[in-house]
Amino acid sequence: MTKILILSVSAGNGHVRAAQALEAAVQSTPSHTAVHIDAMAHVAGGFRKVYTDWYIQLVNRAPELWSYLHQRTDATPHHAPSQRLRRGIERLSTGALLREIRRERPDAVICTHFLPAELLMRERNRGRIDYPVWLQITDYDLHNMWLVPGMAGYLAATEEVAFRLQARGIPAERIHVTGIPVMPAFSEPDAPALARNACATALGLDPARPVLLMASGGAGVGDLASMVERVLSLDGDSGLQVIAVAGRNAEAHGKLQALAARHPGRVVAIGFTNEMHKLMAAADLVVTKPGGLTVSECLALGKPMLLISPIPGQEEHNAGFLMEEGAGWLAYDAIGLDYKVARLMADPAKLAAMAGRSRALGKPRAAAAVLRHVLGEAA
Repeated sequence: MTKILILSVSAGNGHVRAAQALEAAVQSTPSHTAVHIDAMAHVAGGFRKVYTDWYIQLVNRAPELWSYLHQRTDATPHHAPSQRLRRGIERLSTGALLREIRRERPDAVICTHFLPAELLMRERNRGRIDYPVWLQITDYDLHNMWLVPGMAGYLAATEEVAFRLQARGIPAERIHVTGIPVMPAFSEPDAPALARNACATALGLDPARPVLLMASGGAGVGDLASMVERVLSLDGDSGLQVIAVAGRNAEAHGKLQALAARHPGRVVAIGFTNEMHKLMAAADLVVTKPGGLTVSECLALGKPMLLISPIPGQEEHNAGFLMEEGAGWLAYDAIGLDYKVARLMADPAKLAAMAGRSRALGKPRAAAAVLRHVLGEAA
């Protein structure tokens, strides 16, 4: 039996969700097994705080600084002194992680973040491991940090990302366009369980009226409850209905529940959920931040997107990709959000065209494609 170790980093949710999707794909096969390890569960506490909490605070409170750091590191070669210093600090903080990896004795490793890939690159260079290490890129653009030398293969979201990898010196034979892995729930977009009308009805919504899924707020557009309230006030006679997802934010969920009570039948307030696929399936338009995994899930289900509050750097590039391809629009601020929601919901033909582009771009079976390459089964 082949044992595949999947390594993620919980700096944001996307890297972990991609790893979970790969784990589920492996476990669905009879002759392979998977172990998923979040690297941050096996590192020094101070390092974990910097790598996770500090990152989240930085992108939320000082996006201009994050944008500068993103651009600066993208222009810094892998062999530069600053990069060598960074990797040295990482090694001092990740000894327990390396011991855990050695204990698992995998046949192959897939990394959904560059940190564990860099650690294992050094182990390979010193002859301490002999199994292949693969790197799954989880955005729709390429940053220099993903250029970890010596990987068995690089798994890219699109042909453009593959082109950029090759332009930066990665051998073409090691680059594979697979898409970004999504959970099995998103991998069968035509399944009866994901029929739009059935999912809307199950939520208590009228399937004959338009449905908007709003999954996040952020800088420039306001908190989620205020976004929903504004949208409800501008929809005219369309009878627009809103599914609002607060996630683990209890305060936001409470505000949404109060809003739902004031607008019976028009707002569904959701906290944390494992059924985002059904919520997306019910929607005619998804309003969301353009994180790599969220975008991939929307594409897998063929959903048009209105993008808000992109993190400078990677999420801005994700948004650019979607706009170029015709699957999404971008709202820069609250006024733009109101205008574009009203315009899109009043133009079913435009929404249908965007949905068609989204479905054409989607790779709902990306996880299976990744495994075919890792297991040497790809044609």
